[in-house]
Amino acid sequence: MDIFSIAVLIFLVTDPFGNIAIYIAALKNLEPRRRIWIAARELLFALALLLLFLTFGDKVLSSLGLSREATAIAGGIILFVIAMRLIFPSPQGLLGDVPDGEPMLVPLATPAVAGPSALAVLMTLRNTHTGPLWELYLALLLAWAATAFILLQASFLQRFLGTRGLTAVERLMGMLLIMLSVDMLLDNLQSVFGHA
Repeated sequence: MDIFSIAVLIFLVTDPFGNIAIYIAALKNLEPRRRIWIAARELLFALALLLLFLTFGDKVLSSLGLSREATAIAGGIILFVIAMRLIFPSPQGLLGDVPDGEPMLVPLATPAVAGPSALAVLMTLRNTHTGPLWELYLALLLAWAATAFILLQASFLQRFLGTRGLTAVERLMGMLLIMLSVDMLLDNLQSVFGHA
């Protein structure tokens, strides 16, 4: 996968359009200036967590003795499940109710942006990417920048797109993620059966 494809994959997994409602709910009781500052801080925490998993994810997988193909196939399955949740969301949402007060790490940095799915995908990418490592870091930074831009505009996007518009965008992202996950699965299954 090239840098753009990896960035799109990470962007889809962080699901910024799906997280708009979470950001708005968590920050609704804060004054507008403070709201932007807290959102930016939480996005920086999320970036730090994503970089940590990208940097050390391969060490975790190799210490468990997992093959490159196994982690890639597992990553494809995880992506497929995430995509299904985007297309067919639970009525309670992924995170449930957000507690009152000013958020710190939870739920905005994690699990909203740097959730288990994004962290698992980064660990898988680190273990399976055959190109130079800087490509993964650049792709992560591009995806994070796009996610941050969208989430910092959460109030505007909710007014502009409306609830139905946000739902449509989230479902479209889910469809794209399903296609990426199936492609990832097929490539790696072909690799496994080609070596058998």
